[in-house]
Amino acid sequence: MEQTKKPFILGLGGTTSPGSSTEQALAISLQAAADAGAETELFGAERLMALPHYRADPAGINETGRDLVALVRRADGVLLSSPGYHGTVSGLVKNAIDYIEETSRDERIYLDGLPIGLIVTAHGWQAVGSTLAALRSIVHSLRGWPTPLGVGINVSGGMFRDGICDDPSVNTQLEMVAQQVMQRAETR
Repeated sequence: MEQTKKPFILGLGGTTSPGSSTEQALAISLQAAADAGAETELFGAERLMALPHYRADPAGINETGRDLVALVRRADGVLLSSPGYHGTVSGLVKNAIDYIEETSRDERIYLDGLPIGLIVTAHGWQAVGSTLAALRSIVHSLRGWPTPLGVGINVSGGMFRDGICDDPSVNTQLEMVAQQVMQRAETR
């Protein structure tokens, strides 16, 4: 009997604080992908903080940056999570996204054809909407396929604690975006 390869789903995002609502939302969605049969890896706060500012010079890319590029190259799908800072993607997450430039000469350029699930957390709906739109635009420019569902979460009520979200509708959305990434990743 032939074994099929498990799709590899990369979870990329967070803030400078491990365990932030952004990272917890991403971890919940990644767990849903794992429950659906994926191999997953979270590239969160600690590793985001270890990335130097991206520059297109191999000497400027440290081991963490090389690890991120290798994970992107390996990915069959990505769950991308950013806080909404001042109405857009955080600099920390954008810097990590900029490392995808290292794949510009690969056979699969950037995120070409990959399903990308988007998750945004912010303390207000305006930042949620504009950040989600910014992420969609970034993913399109990197040739990725944003999933139909993008999860926008107004976290001003403090719904994330110890890796658990106490809002059932948000949990459902985080599971759904993972399922959409998995459906596309499994057909690649």
